[in-house]
Amino acid sequence: MKQKLMRYMAGNFSCQEIAQLITDYLDGSLNLGERVRFQIHLGLCFACRNYLRQMKHTIATLRQLPPEPVPQHVKEELLERFRNWKQHQLQSSVKSENE
Repeated sequence: MKQKLMRYMAGNFSCQEIAQLITDYLDGSLNLGERVRFQIHLGLCFACRNYLRQMKHTIATLRQLPPEPVPQHVKEELLERFRNWKQHQLQSSVKSENE
């Protein structure tokens, strides 16, 4: 019962769903209902607020990169690090939801 109440209060989105919707939220492509539910969840979930803040920081940092193409080996390294970090964040979010 407590899990259902917390999920309802958090906008009825799980942390994993929030992580999947971050790009749409930042692009402004969520409909009004989704945006409200997204923001409710953010208001109640520190981990998702932190993830959103990190994504905004990443985007701002990437906008400062020079226009030259990034070497392939650097791209692969960055992608691998991001995947590992994201997986760790999702696992941490799931753990905090279950506690």
